[in-house]
Amino acid sequence: MAVTFTDMPIEALRAYRPDLAEPAGLDAFWTETLAAARAAAGPTRVTPVEAPMRALGVSDLAFTGFGGDEIRGWVVRPHGDEVLPAVIEYIGYGGGRGLPGERVNWAAAGYVHVVMDTRGQGSAWSVGATPDPHGSAAAFPGVMTRGILHPDEYYYRRLITDAVRLVDEVRALPGVDADRVAVTGASQGGGLAIAAAALSGEAVAAVMPDVPFLCDFPNGIVRTPSPPFTEITRFLAVHRDDADRVLHTLSHVDGAVLARRIRVPAYFSVAFMDDVVLPSGVFAAFHALASDDAAIEEYPYNGHEGGGYRHWIKQVAWLDARFGR
Repeated sequence: MAVTFTDMPIEALRAYRPDLAEPAGLDAFWTETLAAARAAAGPTRVTPVEAPMRALGVSDLAFTGFGGDEIRGWVVRPHGDEVLPAVIEYIGYGGGRGLPGERVNWAAAGYVHVVMDTRGQGSAWSVGATPDPHGSAAAFPGVMTRGILHPDEYYYRRLITDAVRLVDEVRALPGVDADRVAVTGASQGGGLAIAAAALSGEAVAAVMPDVPFLCDFPNGIVRTPSPPFTEITRFLAVHRDDADRVLHTLSHVDGAVLARRIRVPAYFSVAFMDDVVLPSGVFAAFHALASDDAAIEEYPYNGHEGGGYRHWIKQVAWLDARFGR
């Protein structure tokens, strides 16, 4: 399948609400997972580092995520002691936190900008510094199928836990307004933003997923022509008898299931020529929201790059309005 415009007629997308099964005990699964991670948490370290962005302060961040594992990141903020709202950014598939000062847009807009490194990734297009020390059974290259035969062992259980734990730690950072913390990210980062907002309750005040991945897995793995959804397709082509187990695991991390728990303001983006994250998956998550303040920006002639910098300008205006800036 080659996506030249969209995977569904536009009006069908705007009405698309798949009947995705929610696994029994989903809330208990995440409550227990997060409680264990919080119980294993150690002190968070924020250490200033040298960076060429002299108008901003850049610090190395180390906090504990899933299983007490150390997760790295960056904290970038305007100089001074003013208490500011924060934006947490999660990174797209294959990327890491990058170099010091590589991501500064939100800090330049007057926010505390926190970038989370991505365990076990950070080598495809930007550098990372966080390993994933947990083992996996047989898996297709990439991270999409690591531990995919059981929810407890699945890679994204660990990564989503890291994302939620970072919300905990950012709210406690000096100079951060704990009542004004937003989460964002593109592609995989957008899927993590959805999950973090869904599982953090009122700790997240706004969510801005940009062309979010990790949504509507049952449709995505059979219709998407490009990686990384195809990692799962290729795995199932070999593990022919494991489709039910795989879909059961994926239902625990599916953004179109978790989004049902989001009640805070939400601002999505979708690209109609996207062959990495099909627009149907984005709309599936968007339509699952329980928020009274939700909008989606459509980019009809763009692929997985979405709205790019133009969309970020719109995000700033949208978030400023909700955070009273």
